[in-house]
Amino acid sequence: MASAVPPSRRRFLQSTAAIAAPFVLGVPRPLLGAVPALDDPDVLKVGLIGCGGRGTGAAYQAMNAEAGTVKLVAMADAFADRLESSHETLVDNLEDQADARMDVPPERRFVGFDAYQQVLDSGVDVVILTAPPHFRPEHIRASLDAGAHIFCEKPMAVDGPGVRSVLESAARAKELQRALVAGFCWRYNIRHRALYERVLDGGVGEVQAVYNTYNASPLGTHERRPEWTEMDFQMRNWQHFTWLGGDSIVEQACHSLDKMAWAFGDVPPLSCTAVGGRQARFGEERGDAFDHFSVTYDYPGGARGFHMSRQLANCSTDNSDYIYGTGGLATVKGWSAGHTIEGPNPWKYDGPGNDMYQQEHDEMFASIRRGEPINDGEWMARSTLLAVMGREAAYTGQTISWEQALNSEQRLGPETYAFGDAPAVAVAIPGRTKFA
Repeated sequence: MASAVPPSRRRFLQSTAAIAAPFVLGVPRPLLGAVPALDDPDVLKVGLIGCGGRGTGAAYQAMNAEAGTVKLVAMADAFADRLESSHETLVDNLEDQADARMDVPPERRFVGFDAYQQVLDSGVDVVILTAPPHFRPEHIRASLDAGAHIFCEKPMAVDGPGVRSVLESAARAKELQRALVAGFCWRYNIRHRALYERVLDGGVGEVQAVYNTYNASPLGTHERRPEWTEMDFQMRNWQHFTWLGGDSIVEQACHSLDKMAWAFGDVPPLSCTAVGGRQARFGEERGDAFDHFSVTYDYPGGARGFHMSRQLANCSTDNSDYIYGTGGLATVKGWSAGHTIEGPNPWKYDGPGNDMYQQEHDEMFASIRRGEPINDGEWMARSTLLAVMGREAAYTGQTISWEQALNSEQRLGPETYAFGDAPAVAVAIPGRTKFA
């Protein structure tokens, strides 16, 4: 397989794999006929806000959703070096198609905390929102103000006020007929869709319990440099600071909680109780994030959801979902092809797989073209809140209700943003840390 990947594309995979959710780039789809000019009304102009590994991959997939009629025209990031690296990577991987699919001159490469607004002011039709999750609610709101369609990476917020903002934006996107597509990529995986369709059609009877895992290795860090301010340092290590990334259960393991929500038909739980801690994280670059969580969610009718996640080195890894019903067991192996149902209605998926990251963009742009834009807004916000309430239950040691989490007034992070001082952080202590 490796020998079939051009060297430039192989460098892309190696350079981004450590900092982004896993994704695989395919060969660019062939251009069909003459490439339309940028001012052609059939061209959808795309802006990228957040130029890390996941944002770079999402931009590639957006440009690959159509053959020459989707063009990247503006980019934004807090850091110039990350933006330029992203731009160079995309040009390198698009190879001889770069000029047809990209038109991002230096004057449309914006840097800083207000760079997102400059992208929106540049006249883009579609935006890709992949900055740290703390900024997602405001970026979604501003994108709708600009009239843009939206692809937003998970999670959609890091706190209750952020989730409420996203719910408001989701309703507004419907009114404006603007796409709002979620980066909860497993819902765009055709293997998962086949299994969950059967579960929701009663293939395992009434769902009584879901057990899900996201046991992974630690994410990378960046050592402090003398020229960095505290804000530089925290932004460079955003996955490890709760105000920026939400902690690992929100930033990463929210995928598993979204699949749990899917199995329960997106009906929210009543409450949750959790344990969690920081057993093997050392160094200031690890911020204030926990390295393990275990949460029990109480659902109406006595159903339960059980979640386990961790980011620990030299430990076993697993990403699985087990859906227990009154008439069977559905098993999902997220990192392999195991999708089965046991019981009176046995079933095993034996069809093809797909690139779920590309599928998100293919479906989003197709929905825009036919005038029926996808809106994932409500369920993606609810799945985010599942993770937020689990984190808060672990941080505080208290049982947290859905309504408490949704109506929380605790807004994480500063009110204004500049490279200088940054919020002081402290690791939560269950039984002492208070819910707000």
